Amino acid sequence: MKESLLQYLACPACGGNLTLSAAAREANEIISGQLSCAGCRKIFPVSGGIPRFADLANDEVQRETAENFGAQWLEFDHVQQHHEKQFLDWIAPVTAEFVRGKAVVEGGCGKGRHTSLIGKWGAKDVVGVDLSVAVEAAYRNTKDLPNVHIIQADIYRLPLKPAFDYAFSVGVLHHLPDPRTGFASLVKHVKPGGAISAWVYGRENNEWIVNFVNPLREHFTSKLPMRALYYLSYLPTLLLWLPLKLIYAPLGKTGLKRFLFYADYLCYIAEFPFREIHNIVHDHLTAPVAFYISRPEFDEWFRNANTERAEIHWHNSNSWRGFATVKARAEVRFGK
Repeated sequence: MKESLLQYLACPACGGNLTLSAAAREANEIISGQLSCAGCRKIFPVSGGIPRFADLANDEVQRETAENFGAQWLEFDHVQQHHEKQFLDWIAPVTAEFVRGKAVVEGGCGKGRHTSLIGKWGAKDVVGVDLSVAVEAAYRNTKDLPNVHIIQADIYRLPLKPAFDYAFSVGVLHHLPDPRTGFASLVKHVKPGGAISAWVYGRENNEWIVNFVNPLREHFTSKLPMRALYYLSYLPTLLLWLPLKLIYAPLGKTGLKRFLFYADYLCYIAEFPFREIHNIVHDHLTAPVAFYISRPEFDEWFRNANTERAEIHWHNSNSWRGFATVKARAEVRFGK
């Protein structure tokens, strides 16, 4: 943890300011210590360089999701060149220039590959938040960047002030028990005039996943031990990899693409390396919860979350990406 993170932190219980007591430091990093709220007197530990605000004891679904994805991101702890282009596709129309000089928060940072990119693009500060033990990988991948911070916290109860110019969440909200509330929580931490981006699975064109893959994931694969699922997922990865390389990669550049099943998405990932395809397959099999969001539902998220000028676009014919500006919050008046 870097001391400069304090300017963004607030008690998740009462919203009060937090004070830091550092026990151990390494250069500019606070490795262990505690954060104390003067208002409600709650104390939150800092361990392994990461402030810990997560409490999963009373939420089984959140706990299972965090455990599964945390294990996945620790296993697939790699960042490759194609990830930057893919990330820009997910958050368009946002560009690297857009985030320069801004305070940014990421809802669900996983291993920190997007957090790292935002930091390298010149953000003033970027705070990556994740509920799972993937924060260990995220911290390891970003600790050398002076403007990047990682915290372990629940997106519904973010320990942050409404001090951010931009918030984004890529591939996370649809795995929450209540995706709409997770999105609204992020918006609440963006300053008026700031912006928000989100990318989610689409309901449209994914009926075959909803009807066949989802039940398999929910009742079987998400309950397997991490190591068992890791090796089991090699088989569907290989079955996908072969047509990707032999059919989708060559035909995707021709007029024959229109005859291929799920062409837009599969042609898009056909150039990815085998390990990335394995990561994608594993990702679809590990989550206890996955919602597929329709366009009208996604529109409603933005309408009901104090945003304006929303831009929502169909991405690879299987997902939605959205971008909007956060409106000024209504003034609260007391008395007559």
